[in-house]
Amino acid sequence: MQTNNIIDWQEAGKTKTSLWHSENAAPIPKKVQIADDTIKADDAYKLCCEGTALLWRGDFQNAKLLMQALSRRIDRPRKKPKKAGETMLEAFHLHRQAQSQKARILGMLVIELNVGYNISLRRAPDVKAACEHAYGKSSKGIVVSLREILGLVGAYEWSKSGVDISVINNKIYPSYGVFSPIRGEYLDLVDVTPLPIPCNLAFDIGTGTGVLAAVLANRGITKIIATDNSHRALDCALKNINLLGLKANVTLLEANLYPKDKAGIDSYGKADLIICNPPWLPAHPSSALESAIYDEKSQMLKGFLNGLAEHLSAHGEGWLILSDFAEHLGLRTRNELLGWIAAAGLKVVDRADTKARHSKTLDASDPLHLARKAEVTSLWRLAKLD
Repeated sequence: MQTNNIIDWQEAGKTKTSLWHSENAAPIPKKVQIADDTIKADDAYKLCCEGTALLWRGDFQNAKLLMQALSRRIDRPRKKPKKAGETMLEAFHLHRQAQSQKARILGMLVIELNVGYNISLRRAPDVKAACEHAYGKSSKGIVVSLREILGLVGAYEWSKSGVDISVINNKIYPSYGVFSPIRGEYLDLVDVTPLPIPCNLAFDIGTGTGVLAAVLANRGITKIIATDNSHRALDCALKNINLLGLKANVTLLEANLYPKDKAGIDSYGKADLIICNPPWLPAHPSSALESAIYDEKSQMLKGFLNGLAEHLSAHGEGWLILSDFAEHLGLRTRNELLGWIAAAGLKVVDRADTKARHSKTLDASDPLHLARKAEVTSLWRLAKLD
């Protein structure tokens, strides 16, 4: 996030300045031009592609329409057909490159928010509550991309309405910047996989919204320690745990992977069950918001595996929730994963699989469609070697 960077522009014969804000750490635009309802979409597209930010002074709803027009121009079919023999890995890298370029271009349409997150544009919505949810209280005016504002407004609606989680017969309320548990298939696996006996203490590594801790508590585990290294995630998980009435069952700790006390000591004992749902794709996240999807060099996955045996009780199990999407993309092989498991002093007790059910598996126009269609999500039951 950038909050102490100055953006400047010329308007009405004067130089004006404000703070530039970007949750994705997008750089400050080097050129800024005032734009309003009179600008044509083709002209706006050309300027955005060249790196000129358009500071909007027209009708807010027309700005949304312009962004849709820019998106259509970006998504136009390529002049170059897909190369014969293009691998899925190549398709993945091209897809990420295209998504990054799209984000950069659309991010060039920016608006000014006054103190209190007020937008002084015609037909502008009240975004104060949504901005405070994502950014905190306002003390200064900022300039931010319209795309980011629309994204955090959408996230705020998710945080209010919540996500139905059938296995706990309740809702989880995701916060901005915290990955929403919309992939229900892996929650079903956690709900039905046999627990170790006894199962008195569990660790939830990288808890996010707290959904897995909630599922485990719903299954009767009375003591769960849930960790995360994100303040946003911990705040979100705390809200959910409290709303679900699970405060007595779940303790939340800020930690990178395994729980430690304030002195940095592992003082929480050996767990009967340790569960982790790391980001599924071993690639570099282009922003902090992508860190829930991309695990660069599989650092979290390897960290979980390498620390598992040390933190398990004698009869304990580690549950690794992982999609094979990365394998279909050519980012990781099954043999690599099995090798990391063995090198960590672990064995596979069992594995439960389920097919992906999300809507992208049906979109044949998606360049990664074949990999998405073949995707299987697994719950790996791991134990210490004898």
